[in-house]
Amino acid sequence: METLIYNYYSSPIGEIELAADDEGLLWTKFLETEKNKRAKQAETESALFSKVKEQFTKYFNNELDNFELPLVIRGTDFQKTVWQKLTLIPYGKTISYLTLSKQVGDVKAIRAVASTNGKNRFCIIIPCHRVIGSDGSLTGYAGDLWRKKWLLEHESKNKNYQTNLFI
Repeated sequence: METLIYNYYSSPIGEIELAADDEGLLWTKFLETEKNKRAKQAETESALFSKVKEQFTKYFNNELDNFELPLVIRGTDFQKTVWQKLTLIPYGKTISYLTLSKQVGDVKAIRAVASTNGKNRFCIIIPCHRVIGSDGSLTGYAGDLWRKKWLLEHESKNKNYQTNLFI
């Protein structure tokens, strides 16, 4: 049985729960959302959590646009493909759910893609916030839409990048 350890990162948009085991990082999730309030667990310090916090701090300071962390990604092959495609969306850019479904090879899989996007266990690190509606609307985000908007605006403020471009 795996032993989970927890820690927390205080971001400008709310506290993020970090969970890990011997294999690596299991998730980064907002502690509180409109639909869910998670109870805090006992905190454990680790080199991995220090690295996660350092990279989050750099992200929020516009000094990092790609995370390099040992993620433990669990899901179906389809889900893993969707999450891998999300990591290819450049910082400061957005794509539509339709475009993402085309990238995974099935334009008719748009609902499955959206559902998988919502099951992403690594907020910000696997940038599901960069997926928007075909009409440019902000739709769906497990961390609440106001956070999705904040993240996209944050990324657009970086002088080296521009947001709301469809690729």
